[in-house]
Amino acid sequence: MDVLLDYIKAFICGGLLCVLGQILIDKTKLTPARILVLYVTCGVVLGAFEIYKPFAEFAGCGATVPLTGFGYLLAKGVKAAVEERGWIGIFTGGISAAAGGIAAAIFFGLLAALLFKPKPKD
Repeated sequence: MDVLLDYIKAFICGGLLCVLGQILIDKTKLTPARILVLYVTCGVVLGAFEIYKPFAEFAGCGATVPLTGFGYLLAKGVKAAVEERGWIGIFTGGISAAAGGIAAAIFFGLLAALLFKPKPKD
């Protein structure tokens, strides 16, 4: 039963983040690229001030998979690297923490580009 509750919390929290993004697309003149940057930046800022951590613990993948979760992961990686290696961690921590996700995005993007042929819009 606990697993089902975890799925429900992740679905609702992740869905709310998506609904907020859709509202921003529909009701503002922000482009999807700017909304992407806004989400990642919010994740970094909320992660830096340890506000995102309780939300991520509650929502699970509903908070860590969306773009805000990527920003949170970057902030968390920088904080850990600064504590471990000093100020050089500012430059290395975020990328080290997110390396798996970045590598997966590159791999699956390449795979999609090889498997599917783009067609121009009519």
